[in-house]
Amino acid sequence: MQHTPGQKDFKGSSWFGKPYYFFGDYLWNKYKTRVLKLPINVNLGCPNRDGTTGDEGCIFCPEDGSAAPISNDADSIVKQMQLSRNSFARSPRDTRYIAYFQAFTNTYAPVEHLKTIYDMAIAPDDIIGLMIGTRPDCLPDEVLDLIATYHKDMFELWLEIGMQTIHDRSLNYLLRGHSHAQTRYAIVGAAKRNIPVCVHIILGIPGESWKDMMDTAEEISSLPVSGVKLHHLHAIRNTRLGDHYIQDQFIPVTFHRYVSYVCDFIERLRPDIIIHRLSGDRDPASLLAPSWSLHKGTVIKAIQDEFHRRQTFQGFLYRD
Repeated sequence: MQHTPGQKDFKGSSWFGKPYYFFGDYLWNKYKTRVLKLPINVNLGCPNRDGTTGDEGCIFCPEDGSAAPISNDADSIVKQMQLSRNSFARSPRDTRYIAYFQAFTNTYAPVEHLKTIYDMAIAPDDIIGLMIGTRPDCLPDEVLDLIATYHKDMFELWLEIGMQTIHDRSLNYLLRGHSHAQTRYAIVGAAKRNIPVCVHIILGIPGESWKDMMDTAEEISSLPVSGVKLHHLHAIRNTRLGDHYIQDQFIPVTFHRYVSYVCDFIERLRPDIIIHRLSGDRDPASLLAPSWSLHKGTVIKAIQDEFHRRQTFQGFLYRD
């Protein structure tokens, strides 16, 4: 575990001019080339949709399970990956890719089937990584053992776990169908097998106080977590949260408050934790609110500007 950075790091000598440890910079520094993610949807479903823990999914989850639109235009892993490559072909720069199992719960199948689809995705020569999105209650030992077999030098292995928050009452509001204890168990189990974990976190959940969110940051820093993706709640059409928004039962977090929450949160994170994402996004056709999330570049710039205004950085308030 690294020590808390000093002012030298804030000026950019370690974090490429940013006040936080950003995933894109980490990849460039490690591989010395452009690295992009190829989203894959294999429709493995979800226990929170098939009646195991629930039948309608999480309160914020649309029918596509947050799949990238391009992954819905092909019926095979190979075709999906090629469509994504084609969409990135804007320059002659050498590019490598991470196979990203993004939509739904990508460990929710027999181990033999998981091995088949993972192996298929990483077979091309230009693939240098495997990223698997899942839920904490879908990581039995045999699945973690399988994922651990993909760990090797100069190969970017990540297990993305939907933690969202450490507070069970908030998980209940989100209709997640799992507890925080299950999340902790999954993170520790992955760490024992040297599997890097990136947790998804939602800031601004209704009913959570500022302290609740900061408690989540502090617990993440105490756990063997290697990465964090930060999100806010989107009200998406044809979801229960979307219905709540239409009925004036849900008020999304404001732009300025979200920026403040993000900076407060990152100030409390261990400095070695990689920030994979600072804000969620959604296509305009399905998004109800907040509209400010359509301008991702503006959100990121506002976060960086706020850090510079404060003269703080990732880990500024972290205590080992």
